[in-house]
Amino acid sequence: MKDKVVIITGASSGIGLATARYFGDRGSRLVLAARSEDKLKKIEKQFKQDGIQVLSIPTDVRIESDCKNLIDKTIEHYGRIDILINNAGVSMRALFGDLLLDVFHTVMDTNFWGTVYCTKFALPYLLETKGTVTGVSSVAGLQGLPGRTAYSASKFALHGFLETLRMEYRSYGLHVFIIAPGFTSSNIRMAALTANGKPQNSSPRTEGKMMPADQVAKHLYCGIKKRRRMIVLTSTGKIVFLLRKISPRLMDRLTLYFMSREPGSPFEG
Repeated sequence: MKDKVVIITGASSGIGLATARYFGDRGSRLVLAARSEDKLKKIEKQFKQDGIQVLSIPTDVRIESDCKNLIDKTIEHYGRIDILINNAGVSMRALFGDLLLDVFHTVMDTNFWGTVYCTKFALPYLLETKGTVTGVSSVAGLQGLPGRTAYSASKFALHGFLETLRMEYRSYGLHVFIIAPGFTSSNIRMAALTANGKPQNSSPRTEGKMMPADQVAKHLYCGIKKRRRMIVLTSTGKIVFLLRKISPRLMDRLTLYFMSREPGSPFEG
C-alpha cells in the first residue's frame, strides 16, 4: 500500500480521519476531502509535520462539480488514483411521517449521490491502476433501522450501486469493497439530523462502548489490501447479517425493540 494514492471523503473527523491517519502512517499518499476547509488545513499541516504526503481539497460531495474538482485536482497533483474511499456521510433520526423531505434529500445526496459522483469521475483512473472503490456502509444497509428511514435507504442504495459496479467491471480488474460497521464511536450521531433538519447535537448511545474509529480504519485498510468484497464489523453487525437471512421477521421485531430503547426514541417498540 506504500505510495498508493488514496482519496478519502469525509476525512475531517471520525472514521474518515482515522482512516487517513492509518493509511498515511503506512506510506500511502493521501487526498483528504471534506466541507470544512479550516479543519482540512489543520489536519494537512499536522500530517505533513509527521512526514505524510497529503493534499487537502475542500469538497461538498452533494455537489457534482465539487466531486469532479476533487478528482481533477488529485490527477493534477499525483497523476494517478489507486483507491477511492467513499466515507462522507450524514445520519438522521425521526419518524418518516414527521421528516421534512429536504432532510431525506440531504441524506441521500450525501451518502448515495456523493458516492456516485466521486466514483463516476474517478472510474477511468481506477481502471488504469486496477484500483479500489470502497463504500463505507453500515448495518443500516443490511437491515432497515426504524427512525432512520433516509439513512437506511441511502445505505441500501449504496450496496446496490457498488455491487452492480463490481459485476460490470469485474473483467477490468476493478476491486469494489464494502465495509459495514456496526455502531462506531464517532460524531455521526451528534451531527444526525432531526425531523426539521437541525443537528440533534447529542448521542442517544454510550459512545465509549462502541468500536473506536481507528479499529474500523484498520479493518478497512486490511480489506482493501486483501481485496475483500465485504466486511461486516462488530458482533451486533454480524448477528444482524446472519439473522436477517435466517429469520427476517424475528430480525424486524428485535430491531424495533432494540431501537425503541434509545433515549429519546421517536417511537415505541
